[in-house]
Formats: sequence, C-alpha cells, structure tokens
Amino acid sequence: MQWLPVCPLEDIDPEDLTRFDHGGRTYAIYRDPEGAVFATDGLCTHEQVHLCDGLVIGNEIECPKHNGRLNYKTGEARRLPCVTALRTHPVRVTGTMIEIGLED
Repeated sequence: MQWLPVCPLEDIDPEDLTRFDHGGRTYAIYRDPEGAVFATDGLCTHEQVHLCDGLVIGNEIECPKHNGRLNYKTGEARRLPCVTALRTHPVRVTGTMIEIGLED
C-alpha cells in the first residue's frame, strides 16, 4: 500500500469534504462531526458525479445531482437512486497531514 499526502487536517472542517485527484482517479476525503477522517472514491456510484460538490449530512454524502445518499464510513448506499456501494479507502493522520492509502 502506498500512503499519499492529501492536505492538512485543518483544511477540512468537520462535516465537510475535499476532493483529491491522483493517478487519473478522484477521491473524496471527509471529516465526520467528531473530526475523524474517512475516504471514498470521489464519484457517485449512480451517475459518476463528483461527490465533492455534494452535502455531508451526519455520516452520509448526498450526491448533488439526484440527492442519492451514501454512507462515507462504510460505503453503503442509503437512499435511491444510489444502490451500489461506494468504495472506501484507508486514511490516517500523520502529524497534521491527512494521508490516503492506495493499492500499488
């Protein structure tokens, strides 16, 4: 696994997210209401819309196009039209930097 720096922890407010692009793929990095950090693929599983333009509500990301919801901690599809789970990725905070773990 390769750990890549994303951004300083302070750059993402709790209940918000940011976009991270690497290797031709897009990821979404979230902070939950308690400040913990999570990562998923950055495109909605319904119609491949960028989730970074969506709204974080509790532990879910609401897609900006059709308002489907996905749990960003587990990847579970929570509201139609989303029915396919979102892929999640490991993250860690090293010092003040968020890092995402990606398969080589």
